[in-house]
Amino acid sequence: MTHLFQRRRCLAGLGGLLVTGLGLRPALASPTVQRASRTLMGTRVDIVAQGGDPASTAVAIQAAFAEMQRLERMMSRYRADSLVSALHRSAGRSWVDAPPELMAVLQRAAELSRLTDGAFDITVGAYDGWSFDANHARIPSPEELRRERRLVDFREVSINPLAGQVGLSRSGMRIDLGGVAKLPILQAGLRVLERHGLRNAMLNGGGDVLTRGQLLGRDWRVGIRDPRAPERLIGTVFLGDGCVASSGDYERCFVRNGRRYHHVLDPASGMPSSGVRGVVLVSRQPDPVNGLGAAIMAAGAAAGLHLLSPLHEVDSLIVDGNASVRTTGRMDVRLQAA
Repeated sequence: MTHLFQRRRCLAGLGGLLVTGLGLRPALASPTVQRASRTLMGTRVDIVAQGGDPASTAVAIQAAFAEMQRLERMMSRYRADSLVSALHRSAGRSWVDAPPELMAVLQRAAELSRLTDGAFDITVGAYDGWSFDANHARIPSPEELRRERRLVDFREVSINPLAGQVGLSRSGMRIDLGGVAKLPILQAGLRVLERHGLRNAMLNGGGDVLTRGQLLGRDWRVGIRDPRAPERLIGTVFLGDGCVASSGDYERCFVRNGRRYHHVLDPASGMPSSGVRGVVLVSRQPDPVNGLGAAIMAAGAAAGLHLLSPLHEVDSLIVDGNASVRTTGRMDVRLQAA
């Protein structure tokens, strides 16, 4: 499971992402195209938008960032004033009112937990002894992990959509929404752009890319990094209205005694997962792939292919622990053609 809002990455110079926007620099010479960046959700979020009036486009971009910041403040486990932190303080005692945005994320997390038999589990937040900051890396002791393991069980996250309330069954339980909240936050930013009349835009944040329309009359180009060698690209995806979501075991990690420790944790042990090194998912709509990359990282390649089998509209690339590449849909064609 990913840890939302931790900022150090093994490959900071590369942005630590499996996907990256391409061909933007020439387009930015056009007065109709604007780009802005902010640090949100522990990563850099870029918005590129094309609009007729530069002043109106700038206002729309700032409004989109404001909406994403609002949701970040709601869902961050690292902010004392967030609703997630309030949920932690109320664990084992009382319910917490949850607005629709948080409720939707929790429901999606519960769905993925059921589909993966608990390999994806937001209650891995209980394993809070890890630090993946390369300058202050920390590995919890076996005793810590055993103690915290008793607090990890997705079935003890209670959700009441009709009442708009959520609760944690036992004191000390904590959740981490990093694997499932980022894409909905980016979606919220995109909706703001659309409400301001922008029909051509791209949002890129932490391995997830959302696109609408085109850039100067051409489809958006998204480069796919090789999870086995993230310094190089292995292909390009061309998108109009679409989504590319990715997860990788090098995004937040450190090396100690020759072993690399990364942020995707196995709920059963509290240690980093080992079955998958990277996942890239391409879909016209973002909802089918929300959280799915993190779920596949945790569940393994075989389980991941099973999860993907009914999703005929989703193309995928999975690099397993042996560095073997598996693709579904048209991903292999797109990579060969790049």
